[in-house]
Amino acid sequence: MLSPIISFQVITDTHVTNDREHIHNKHFEQALLDIAAHASNSIGIMHVGDVTDHGLRPEYEEFARIWEANKAGLPEMLLTYGNHDIFLGEWSNQLKLYESSTGMKGPYYDKWLEGYHFIFLGSEQGLKDFAYLSTEQLDWLDERLGEQASASKPVFLFLHQPLKDTVAGSLEEQGWYGVTQDKELKAILKKHPQTIMFNGHTHWELEAGHTCFEGKGETATIFNTASVAYLWTNEDEYKEGSQGYQVDVYANKIIVRGRDYTTSSWIENEQYELNW
Repeated sequence: MLSPIISFQVITDTHVTNDREHIHNKHFEQALLDIAAHASNSIGIMHVGDVTDHGLRPEYEEFARIWEANKAGLPEMLLTYGNHDIFLGEWSNQLKLYESSTGMKGPYYDKWLEGYHFIFLGSEQGLKDFAYLSTEQLDWLDERLGEQASASKPVFLFLHQPLKDTVAGSLEEQGWYGVTQDKELKAILKKHPQTIMFNGHTHWELEAGHTCFEGKGETATIFNTASVAYLWTNEDEYKEGSQGYQVDVYANKIIVRGRDYTTSSWIENEQYELNW
């Protein structure tokens, strides 16, 4: 089998606490060790938010400690933030703490890696659950999605909160959707169907169904990324576990595989192939 052109990981919801013995912190460490062991050709680890549990400085310090202790053999990590990182304090102050602690700049940014476009969005208000995307951010996104755009080449988009009625946890009856500008964002994504979007926030385990939402020309193809810290079930119950994705990009297809970080194994039946 041909080797992929690029590979990368997608993780989310690490919810690191200031207690180094906490299960969330242990799960984050396990995830990094697993990625280092099996994904030596990765170009990046994409983190989709809720880096910390409460957006506190000691939690960011613990996040940095875990990363520094385990980053050998790992590629760079690119992050956006989630509601837990910003809603318990004044938004601009929380943003500054996130930036100084992670090295990321601004609520939204983009980066080209090996000829592929990676775009990260973030809320511009400190809402408890939802993301608020300004007109400026949405206009910027529309412009960036069109940059060197090709229907045969994917663009990768990351936002903590999912769009309503797309992936697991975002169905109206489940209640964990959360973009104030839901219609506006969907309208932009409809113009750029080559977009592959990854969300966090819901913690819904990958086995729960509705893992991949096929846009079919109406919006992006969207993946629920589950959580590194802990999982949630269709029975609306907590479940101990830690999951994420490996994404392998080929000339004419993308393979997205679910990974269980507690057992260092692929998740059965959670492999998706998108053809271009």
